[in-house]
Amino acid sequence: MAVPKRKVSPSKRNHRRSHDALKNPAYVEDKDTGELRRPHHVDLKTGMYRGKQVLESKED
Repeated sequence: MAVPKRKVSPSKRNHRRSHDALKNPAYVEDKDTGELRRPHHVDLKTGMYRGKQVLESKED
């Protein structure tokens, strides 16, 4: 049966877990509307993505 040779130190364990923390999602300000949106996502209000119309805009 396989058994660990040594106990993993708390420092080593915490270094491994450093990437598990949740990060806040990034938002950028839209150049045209000035509203916040996720980068590399379609702006649902205007339907624009990278300067091109890809969706029909929402009419309120």
